[in-house]
Amino acid sequence: MDNSEERVTATDLGLDSSIDYLANGANLGIATALNQGVARLIAKGHTCALLFDQDSEPSAALLTELPRTLLAERARDARVAIVGPAYEDARLGGVAPFVRFGCLKLQRIVPVGTQPVEVDFLITSGSCVNLRVWHHIGPMEEALFIDFVDLEWCIRAKSKGYVVLGAPALRLAHELGGEPVRVFGRAYPGHGPVRHYYIFRNAVALILRGYVPWRWKSTELVKLPCRLVIYGLFMRPRLTHLRLSLLGIWHGLIGRAGAL
Repeated sequence: MDNSEERVTATDLGLDSSIDYLANGANLGIATALNQGVARLIAKGHTCALLFDQDSEPSAALLTELPRTLLAERARDARVAIVGPAYEDARLGGVAPFVRFGCLKLQRIVPVGTQPVEVDFLITSGSCVNLRVWHHIGPMEEALFIDFVDLEWCIRAKSKGYVVLGAPALRLAHELGGEPVRVFGRAYPGHGPVRHYYIFRNAVALILRGYVPWRWKSTELVKLPCRLVIYGLFMRPRLTHLRLSLLGIWHGLIGRAGAL
């Protein structure tokens, strides 16, 4: 699924004829693109989907082992909704831990060993989704457009009794966001002002939802003012970052959704 505004064909890109390529001709949001791809896989009878975006570089081993891991875990527990690897971004300090929600602070799980571990959410890229339960959980929420789409889907899956698993033995090379910025020696993913609008808007929107656990809400309530300071002071143009971040907070409070 291609969300770029320039409408091209699979032939223009030199893609193999076996690739099912869809050019949207506009940025419809990551959730819409993922839903389009999953719908085509389900229509063809597939029972799992590997999801990636342009910032990821999956190895051949990952493409093989992720579906195998999902099939093995699904055989043990039909409630498994999604399995994902630990991602590695050298710009942000190497392999990122898996995450569980905790009061005021995320619980970080170092990816060691070979046995999958239950976590609270996975990033979309590199994840392998169990399509047998897709219709019960529901598609990705298109109104969010981008940011927290993966988190909301995982939270919704867990609220319906499904399981989210991290595979510590598997790795994905992935760049999270743009060029990082350093604040007091710590690297933070860098994004443009519009992306920060979506981060704030969707965080506020999810905080207002009943099925979203309070443990996650508590960590976001701590992070939001910190993000606002970092974006407003350390990312340029400062006023644009600050203005769109505040606009995102306002639109989250009043229920504005979709594309900005």
